[in-house]
Amino acid sequence: MALSAREEQFDQVTLDNPATSVGHMFRDRVAKSPTEEAFRYPVGESWESLTWSEAAARANAMAAGLVDLGVGPEERVALCSSTRLEWVLSDLAVMSAGAATTTIYPTTLSSDVAFIVADSGSKVVIAEDATQVEKLRAHRSELPDVSHVVLIDGEGDGDWVITLSELEERGQARLASEPGVVDERIDQLTPDHLSTIIYTSGTTGRPKGVRLPHSAWTYEAAAVDSVNILSGADLQYLWLPLAHVFGKVLLVLPLQIGFPTAVDGRVDKIVENVAVVQPTFMGAAPRIFEKAYGKITMMIAEDGGIKEKLFHWATGVGRKVSALRQEGKEPSGLLALQHGVADALVLKKVQARFGGRVRFFISGSAALNRDVAEWFDAVGLRIIEGYGLTETSAASFVNRPNTGGYKFGSVGWALPGTEAKIADDGEILLRGPGVTPGYHQNDEATAEALDADGWFHTGDIGEIDERGFLSITDRKKDLFKTSGGKYVAPSVIESMFKGICPYASQLVIEGDGRKFVSAIVTLDPDAIEGWAAQNGLGGKTYAEIVGSPACREMVQGYVDELNVQLNRWEQIKQFVILDHDLTVEEGDLTPSMKLKRRVVTRKYADQLDALYSD
Repeated sequence: MALSAREEQFDQVTLDNPATSVGHMFRDRVAKSPTEEAFRYPVGESWESLTWSEAAARANAMAAGLVDLGVGPEERVALCSSTRLEWVLSDLAVMSAGAATTTIYPTTLSSDVAFIVADSGSKVVIAEDATQVEKLRAHRSELPDVSHVVLIDGEGDGDWVITLSELEERGQARLASEPGVVDERIDQLTPDHLSTIIYTSGTTGRPKGVRLPHSAWTYEAAAVDSVNILSGADLQYLWLPLAHVFGKVLLVLPLQIGFPTAVDGRVDKIVENVAVVQPTFMGAAPRIFEKAYGKITMMIAEDGGIKEKLFHWATGVGRKVSALRQEGKEPSGLLALQHGVADALVLKKVQARFGGRVRFFISGSAALNRDVAEWFDAVGLRIIEGYGLTETSAASFVNRPNTGGYKFGSVGWALPGTEAKIADDGEILLRGPGVTPGYHQNDEATAEALDADGWFHTGDIGEIDERGFLSITDRKKDLFKTSGGKYVAPSVIESMFKGICPYASQLVIEGDGRKFVSAIVTLDPDAIEGWAAQNGLGGKTYAEIVGSPACREMVQGYVDELNVQLNRWEQIKQFVILDHDLTVEEGDLTPSMKLKRRVVTRKYADQLDALYSD
């Protein structure tokens, strides 16, 4: 089934004229907007800014410094740091030097860091702090290609490790003697030159290095620009891991469109920061929205009385308005008056928690629960869900924020220039300028993923409706069959539960070859503390709370509510509540917060098996 026509207008001229490279995009943006704000970043308790020309001065010095270290065109520079201004400038510097960035999460284990650096052939590593440097030192004998480590925070060793300031000083000296060195490197770039290698999160096996040329990023920027959902008047708040393709693509868009970006990767500061920064849009993984939804609904339930009744009335009015707008209509008459009152008394207060200026959020990386999305829309905070993979440069499909351009439960329309079709077995296939030419030094994996006609086999199961909206059913490899011969799509059920239970952190469905479906449940530590205080368990440890009969009874109630919405063979008959949450640090989740399903079910196999012992 091929993608049908979409009800959309977009700028074909913009789409047909992407920049030559990311280096060209950056240079052109600086020329167009030299004195306008480019990046905002935290310094202590306040925020400071860089204009585009100031950002270019620093990035060009770093680029010239990399050239001075002997980094050549398309040679790799690994970047291992949390999301911060220096990550952004380093990445721009690498590409302006004609080199390619190898992205590494700061949470990556030292053995995997060594594998990625060695496999990519990186010559220089830019590391955030001493912790990242020690990972490299522990495997230095395996990294003969690494000539220097550049340290963002801390002191160099006078030999292998130099500081970022020293790199910039070398670059400034090189620019003084050779002013055109960076421009010459940019001028040599072509669309096919390698720009980035991003290693897949590795939910199974060793990560694979996805090669992305400059043309992939310039296409993404031009395609998003062409659909007119962002403008230079926007302000982005960016906290996502920049080692992830979702975060990386959000760095390319401001080069094309010209809006400023506030950068701070501290997850615990998101709510506080958005209230101060007042962004107009922000990208996030579904877990962020689930936690916000759970916290707000829990607080309202705790207040009770007239406040709770007023809140539910206001969100009920908001849902009616949301439903109308999905049909391309606007409220009128009594509903319009009710919505005005609901907005003034309740909805504006929720919006203010997120700065009060948000036009929309973008959700990606994993499936967003439909109930959560509808609740946010009801309170006036639209979440437009998108879809893409590392291998497709992040954005392949995205809902549009405008009335009639989005559909709850879907990931929207394809970006202009991207082709999609559904294979006979239901797998989503994608083709277009954003698709990788292949995996780094892995021809076998490339041949498996890309067919002779250039279609990338995503591994996801989905369907496209008559209007062109794509809906994802599940990962092909995650579908399982019970002993009764019935197929179950676990991620759909898991997402539904998070929309029902405000205390849920993770639900992991199991049942492959079993006589019924079971589950592992973990509860959000912050949310469950509030519940405990209201239920006579205040002051207890997390393990004591989740192990209590009262907590199990509470979870059972939400499981029963979920089961009513499922087919008989999908219903959860037994579950175990873990005495701790799943984490990235323990290897249960990827750095982008995706569940490592096979890792988790293997780790807790004994507890799952016990559910079937009777």
